[in-house]
Amino acid sequence: MEAAGAGTRAAARRRDRRLRAPATLKEQRDPQPGGRLPQRRWVRDRWANPAAPSRGRAVGPESMGVRPRPREARWELRAHDSNLRPPSPVSAAGPARRPSPHSSRHGQSLGTVMRPQQRARLGILAPWREASTSSSAKCVDRAFHPWRIEEAQEAVFREVVSFTPDPLPVRYYDKDTTKPISFYLSSLEELLAWTPNVEDSFNVALGPPECRQPPLSSSRPRTLMCHDMMGGYLDDKFIQGSATQNPYSFYHWQHIDIFVYFSHHTVTIPPVGWTNAAHRHGVCVLGTFITEWKEGERLCEAFLAGDERSYQAVARQLVLIAQFFRFDGWLINIENSLSLAAVGNVPHFLRYLTTQLHRQVPRGLVLWYDSVVSSGQLTWQDELNEHNRVFFDSCNGFFTNYNWREEHLERMLGQAGERLADVYVGVDVFARGNVVGGRFHTDKSLELIRKHGFSVALFAPGWVYECLEKGDFFQNQDKFWSLLERYLPTHSICSLPFVTSFCLGMGTRRVCYGQEEAVGPWYHLSAQEIQPLFGEHRLEGDGRGWVKMHCCLEDAWNGGSSLLIRGLIPPEVGNVSVRLFSLQVPVPPKVFLSMVYKLEGPSAVGVALELTTGDAGSCHVGDISALSAETSPRHSPRPLRVPPTKLAKWVGRCGQQLSGGWVQRCYEVNLRGCLLQALFVNFSRAPGSQEESFVCRLGEIQVVDANSLLTPLPQVQAVTVSQVRWQPAASEGESGPAGLRLSCTLHWAYRLPHARCFRIHCCRGSGGDAPCRGPSEPERPTLLGLAFVNRYRIVDLAVAPAEPGRDGRVEFLVEPIPKEGFLVPRAEWGRAAMLYSTPRT
Repeated sequence: MEAAGAGTRAAARRRDRRLRAPATLKEQRDPQPGGRLPQRRWVRDRWANPAAPSRGRAVGPESMGVRPRPREARWELRAHDSNLRPPSPVSAAGPARRPSPHSSRHGQSLGTVMRPQQRARLGILAPWREASTSSSAKCVDRAFHPWRIEEAQEAVFREVVSFTPDPLPVRYYDKDTTKPISFYLSSLEELLAWTPNVEDSFNVALGPPECRQPPLSSSRPRTLMCHDMMGGYLDDKFIQGSATQNPYSFYHWQHIDIFVYFSHHTVTIPPVGWTNAAHRHGVCVLGTFITEWKEGERLCEAFLAGDERSYQAVARQLVLIAQFFRFDGWLINIENSLSLAAVGNVPHFLRYLTTQLHRQVPRGLVLWYDSVVSSGQLTWQDELNEHNRVFFDSCNGFFTNYNWREEHLERMLGQAGERLADVYVGVDVFARGNVVGGRFHTDKSLELIRKHGFSVALFAPGWVYECLEKGDFFQNQDKFWSLLERYLPTHSICSLPFVTSFCLGMGTRRVCYGQEEAVGPWYHLSAQEIQPLFGEHRLEGDGRGWVKMHCCLEDAWNGGSSLLIRGLIPPEVGNVSVRLFSLQVPVPPKVFLSMVYKLEGPSAVGVALELTTGDAGSCHVGDISALSAETSPRHSPRPLRVPPTKLAKWVGRCGQQLSGGWVQRCYEVNLRGCLLQALFVNFSRAPGSQEESFVCRLGEIQVVDANSLLTPLPQVQAVTVSQVRWQPAASEGESGPAGLRLSCTLHWAYRLPHARCFRIHCCRGSGGDAPCRGPSEPERPTLLGLAFVNRYRIVDLAVAPAEPGRDGRVEFLVEPIPKEGFLVPRAEWGRAAMLYSTPRT
């Protein structure tokens, strides 16, 4: 939020909406929030450079030609005179300058109304930060230390309520709600004009794909899923989620290697929710570059028929987009005829795009769709042959059309040579045209494709959602993928920490560690956690024992769903086990494991976590029971009765009955030279009992390097508020004043590699009170939503109108959730408060 003044406001507004050209890839991926952050660094750089100007516009590192350094701690209130007591925020500024209604749209930090000389004399950094305890006690006799970490301080911003419209860019925000949305580019002009913008940062993925085995570069045939649903950019476009009922959800990620988001827009940038969900499972994500019809011919002539500078500019833009938004490459789909000049440049374009992408995006991919042939004609071949081989040779892979027969596959063996896995044979799940299989007979297609050693490209498996009953979606989805399971090899996650609550990224309510936080439907793809190996497993031989796993929205431990496991233990065996996850994790010497579960109804069934390790000859497992003498022996660790002393603050609930009937079992395992290969859950019947059926819900699994829990966590820093919008709300009563609706954008600084997500909260008060930490019983914060970048848009938050002569107050809290999945103390949260008042009449 910027200081008052038309010139300053205009400059700050431009700065807030423009991302400066970053000098490094890291700065491109983690842009600092625009607007306030350079001003927040003003005093530090002013002290470091006394010659810098002290009047006029705010001075920051950028204005001195210096890139700002990463912030590593919270700003603090400093006093250099031991007899000095910091004044109240209002008195610190001297006579209050109440901004006009016209200037209040962008807000005013309380610290910014002070002159620079006053700040320097008092040692105060703007914006003002209020301490949770006595200000004098915290500030007396403190030496100058700009990086000292303080607890429970917050930035305080002032707003004068105004209903003056200030539209947000429609590309980045939904025009009706102002919620941030994922977007596409519709033309070559839009593509060439695109540059990284601060608004784009909402759509940046949390990180690259998780490490997996086997790697995508292996020669094993792969499985590509091409998601094409009703034109794309439906409910999945809402970056922060929506209140959608019965949305489409995909959760069989362990069978998928590549995910393509497809639409008929020229440049399809995958919505970030899909990228985050896929990357969490080690799946790479591709966008789509498509040209079609007569307009496609004109577009292709514009960038392909000329010299190399034209197609290289397009390729560089595609690489920059993938690099900035952190997805992994492109499907190139030219579905229109090309002139001889244009088609002659297509191989050069593909080679240049592929080379540049490999330089900038690790494990990046460029795939070509079977459409145009080397003569420039639009003639689908349904195979790789001499007419399109030149395009295959110029990129990473070839996606065939769908109307093939087995003789096409046989002919392709010679064309593909050693690159069989780079040929993705297309399968239209809708079964349109003269195709093999499709719908619930798609397994017939896969049987032939795998017989010849090719990869498969499943086009539009959302058929089960689009064409069948929505109420039966989960059953139909599970049926569809179970029919394909034998042809879909799984891949393994190979990194720690490994944490999942089995949340699908949707639900009918929100739950946090057994406590219900909100009721109502929600859908947030980025919130989807790692999913297990779904399916039904039966005991070998004549035994009648079985175990079946389903996703379940009826109950949850953390998020919106849990894993429902039903089974039967026959009398001839004492237990049954089911594999949850395939892993290939080189484990540290000491590993902490946790399982949260709940048995439904009265049951004497025992529940235990089991794991398999690498070759017993090189792997030493301490204090653990071996269950078999296989090459990859299975082990059953003994639950801890009490948590280890050093880990007590993280795992203090081990062995206890938790809220909602959940139980947590904790394990600490000592390993040396081991490879963790799989996680199982075992169900055993009580001695002397006969046949035993059971229903169990799994709420969470954690596998964490125990030593990592002793590492200090980073704090959320520099929370700022910008892009404020006020709207009147309907009055609750005829005599009462009308309420207000507040929309604004929060920014903060935090090292994203440490984050699983951020939970955004608020507390509302009046009269300048601090409701989240007042002298009386503090108000419990209200959860607003989840963020997966250092930025969150608050939309239409209901707040009470400010009373005459008194300020209204709303506090925002940013709670980091580390990758290990534990709740962190509130002292590590970021804070910002807004004081708002009505304009003077």
